[in-house]
Amino acid sequence: MNNSQVIDAKKLFATSQEQEWIAQAKQGSQSAFHQLYEMHHRQVYALCWRMLADKDSAEDVCQEVFVVLWQKINNFRGESKFSTWLHSVASNVVLTHLRKHKSWLQRVFSIEDQTSHSLPEEAAVELDDSSELEELDKHIAKLPERARLVFVLFAVEGYRHEEIAKMLKMAVGSSKSQYHRAKALLKESLMASPGEIAFAGVNDE
Repeated sequence: MNNSQVIDAKKLFATSQEQEWIAQAKQGSQSAFHQLYEMHHRQVYALCWRMLADKDSAEDVCQEVFVVLWQKINNFRGESKFSTWLHSVASNVVLTHLRKHKSWLQRVFSIEDQTSHSLPEEAAVELDDSSELEELDKHIAKLPERARLVFVLFAVEGYRHEEIAKMLKMAVGSSKSQYHRAKALLKESLMASPGEIAFAGVNDE
């Protein structure tokens, strides 16, 4: 058995084990739910941190995500990967958390909307390598909040601009503009610091 076969077997086992834990958690098993927490909480925390750019808030919201997950796990129908569905739940919890703040409109939808930054097409960030994504985190955290939210939802979580526009209650064009702005600011930040993050073309649609 070669290495690729071993890896595939491990993935298959992990997926099968996850499905068992999901089924048990739906029946009210707290121990199975704890296993799901252990399997996914690092990725959920990373998403919260990228969107909030604040360690304490990210930790609090991450815990809130799993409270909501416990309440809604029966809504998971298996039509997508569990991790994909969980990240959708997490994104919504983060956005709900942000909207609870009185400064939501001022901070995210400020009248002074700086969306005039131009960006060369080659400035898109290639995010296939997880180690590169970890390196990007500190740069993502420095982005203005509106641009950061759009960037994380589009480039990291894979939402389309049409979906992001509905989630953030903005025009599709504004979502695209904020994504371009985030890429421009990220490129500037990355070029000003040592590192080997690669830039490549990407479909912005």
